Amino acid sequence: MCDLVSHALRAGLDRRAALAGLLGGTAALTVGAATPAAAATPAAAAGQAAPEQAAPDLPPRQSGSDHHTRLVLLGTSGGPAWWPGTTRQGIASALVVGDRYYVIDAGYGVGPQLRRAKLGTWDDVDGGPLNQLRAIFLTHLHSDHIVDLNNLLTEGLANGLPQVDRPVQIWGPGDRGALPPRFGPPPTPPVTAPDNPTPGTADMVGLLIRAFATDINDRVFDNRRPVPSAVYSAHDVPLPAHLVADPNGNPHPRMSPVPFYEDDRVRVSATLVQHAPAFPALAFRFDTDDGSVVFSGDTSPSPNLVELARDADILVHEVMDREWLEGFIPEPRDDAAEALFQHILTAHTVVEDVGPIADEAGVPTLVLTHLAPGNWPEHKWRRAQRHYSGKLIVGRDLDVVGVGTRKRT
Repeated sequence: MCDLVSHALRAGLDRRAALAGLLGGTAALTVGAATPAAAATPAAAAGQAAPEQAAPDLPPRQSGSDHHTRLVLLGTSGGPAWWPGTTRQGIASALVVGDRYYVIDAGYGVGPQLRRAKLGTWDDVDGGPLNQLRAIFLTHLHSDHIVDLNNLLTEGLANGLPQVDRPVQIWGPGDRGALPPRFGPPPTPPVTAPDNPTPGTADMVGLLIRAFATDINDRVFDNRRPVPSAVYSAHDVPLPAHLVADPNGNPHPRMSPVPFYEDDRVRVSATLVQHAPAFPALAFRFDTDDGSVVFSGDTSPSPNLVELARDADILVHEVMDREWLEGFIPEPRDDAAEALFQHILTAHTVVEDVGPIADEAGVPTLVLTHLAPGNWPEHKWRRAQRHYSGKLIVGRDLDVVGVGTRKRT
């Protein structure tokens, strides 16, 4: 999810009211001085009943724990907001194949969640859980998807990373190549790090190592921990040059999946998805001997994703509730507010659209994650079933979903 408060402020929304709307309150959400009618409560302005309070978090489901290959939802909250009324952690998942696992995105809390999920040698203070981590895959470089990558790479030295049998590979988007266009009215904001404003995954990890050099050198010299190059390496997902030549193109280029990673457990392919202004924004497909799992990353409906997910066993897809967005940016909307509303909609997939995507791809199980808002009652997300013929799972933190058949006993 985009940083809605920041976008709202750029569009002219009152700061206090914007924050109140984000937190699910009933305070007025004013859209500029020219729209006094918008001073009604968000729900009333949208012609809806007052929004429900966040439901208590429900316990995780462990029905897939006896499978050789299994999907583990480490964190299911959407966006950078720390949603009140919920314990959902930041967006992150793991695909477990036998005694090895792969992490997809690294939102806040991912490290402790790995231990809670009992991955790797989870009950050893120093020897796990990262000792059985094989690779990390980042769908895009927005903070809510990468903020705890650094924790895995630095604090990971005290949580099993030195015990890996080979360096952990980190894969993600390459350098965007150009700044995004300005959204909203002038002036154009100043550029952060103008000498390198859009680093890709490999460059970003290198910069993190430099930023934490004091800590790393202390651990290496004093605690005799391994140097970073001995335990992990970072790579940009290779995409054909013509597909990434225009980072500000809209929509994203049409393409077929590109395989880029393979080991003795998985084969991973990537495709571009639509999450402007983020570019490249990627979806991943993991093919194993037991079945296939696809992770959408953040995206609006994308034909590239449908092709990537064709006949997979599980599609793990982001979702946003339009009802909530209509309450956050209520009618009547002036031009600036309507532009913001449409800008957010075109970067994400709403509840009503996610089921048809999975049906078109022929996927029998659809798992919803990256829930925006992260504190919405679960039954609201179950509306996706109305438009989907398969099995729907509204993701909860630490859910375990089996892939293929159960282990033989």
